[in-house]
Amino acid sequence: MSPILLEMKGIAKRFDGVPALDGIDLAIRSGECIGLCGENGAGKSTLMKVLSAVYPHGSWDGEILFDGRPLRARSVRETEAAGIIIIHQELMLVPELSVAENIFLGNEPTLPGGRLDYPAMNRRAEDILRELKLPDVNVVLPVKNYGGGHQQLIEIGKALNKQARLLILDEPSASLTAAEIEVLLEIVRDLKARGVACVYISHKLEEVAAICDTIVVIRDGKHIATTPMREMNVDRIIAQMCGRELNQLYPSLPHTVGEVVMEARHITCRDPDQPRRKKVDDVSFEVRRGEILGIAGLVGAGRTELVTAIFGAYDGPSEGEVWLEGARVDTSSPLKAIRAGFALVPEDRKQHGIVRDLSVGQNITLSVLERFSSLSRIDDSRESREVDTQIRRMGLKTASPALPITALSGGNQQKAVLAKMLLTQPKVLILDEPTRGVDVGAKFEIYKLMLELAAQGIAIIMVSSELAEVLGVSDRVLVMGEGKLRGNFVNQGLTQEMVLAAAIGQGNQHG
Repeated sequence: MSPILLEMKGIAKRFDGVPALDGIDLAIRSGECIGLCGENGAGKSTLMKVLSAVYPHGSWDGEILFDGRPLRARSVRETEAAGIIIIHQELMLVPELSVAENIFLGNEPTLPGGRLDYPAMNRRAEDILRELKLPDVNVVLPVKNYGGGHQQLIEIGKALNKQARLLILDEPSASLTAAEIEVLLEIVRDLKARGVACVYISHKLEEVAAICDTIVVIRDGKHIATTPMREMNVDRIIAQMCGRELNQLYPSLPHTVGEVVMEARHITCRDPDQPRRKKVDDVSFEVRRGEILGIAGLVGAGRTELVTAIFGAYDGPSEGEVWLEGARVDTSSPLKAIRAGFALVPEDRKQHGIVRDLSVGQNITLSVLERFSSLSRIDDSRESREVDTQIRRMGLKTASPALPITALSGGNQQKAVLAKMLLTQPKVLILDEPTRGVDVGAKFEIYKLMLELAAQGIAIIMVSSELAEVLGVSDRVLVMGEGKLRGNFVNQGLTQEMVLAAAIGQGNQHG
């Protein structure tokens, strides 16, 4: 058995007097992969920020031993020098710098005289990208030229370049395709074989089960269990995380589907950089009152472009008509769309859903501030009461509404964005990847809320990459492929195979 590389003993961390971690113990051996599991807000990311000195020694209680010696790091640079590398949920790339410059950021090779050795840097970056199965990426181009999945793998390339002895992966697959996830898991297996220890944090429990040797579960900042994966399965992990059995992943709540409330006619979106190329090609559909309409398709199918164009948020040329309750409406900008009766919870909550500099409460009320204003002043007490109501309604975990929104876990940020958009009292609610980066317990609560809103007569359009989710909650499913509408199915007896066949242009278009 490999020697213990890391021990964390009695780790405690408080924010404004509220405990976020309460005496956590963790041990990991060289070549071992630990799955760190827990619901949103359980303290997983906080624990890893303590380990990597994002929260420096002295700001928390307890002891960390690395290679048997006390680790009292006061900066990330110190933990990286020891061989502890963290890949955060939020990518730490500089968009304007090249791929190679990002991979070497802070560790650039130099020539005599101090100039950067770009040829050496580019050669090493190309080697790393080949290892990551990304040989088509040009390392001299700005990293902003590449999509979220490629950027996530480039972030992992940075870690590989730093010769990690302990690699922490915090939701590493949130923006990856199925093929990219397989590459990621193979990389982790290779690292384990080389003796690198890994901590893997993911809400995709199938990944955790596939790659991890040991499962550590924490709940509400406390250690619940440490169990070898061979004694676990996904259902047992869920039960330990939630403190209860989740007998069904998708709630059932009767709701009536009524008359057509919204029509999208001939929606076309053009590539901002290549206007002759269509991202969405003449798509028309309708959604009914109280209906949950799922939109499925492979990566690049045009799903997000379609719904952002309907909401007036597409960043390129688009055309088409949007009709609401029998009348054509102007949704050429998000503000006009909100006033018409639409709301959008965007795919990328960090870039488009939250305002990072504002508090939890300020983010929640941002879309309806005029409701609390009088003579150009905000009625703070009325606003606070509404914020408290929404926090209770959404089951949002926060020590205080005054905390920065960035202090919350990803799932709780998502709940805040959802609360913000629901305050606009929409007739049509568009949810783009509503449960990305959200744990199974919180997913259940979001599905339940969707069904409750549908029962109230709100029309819901949900874009999701998870076919099981689309089939689990939708009344009807649209399938897109290469910018075109390839299927329109009532969700009765519909299977993942039927949806995939439509997505690649095979099978019946209606069902």
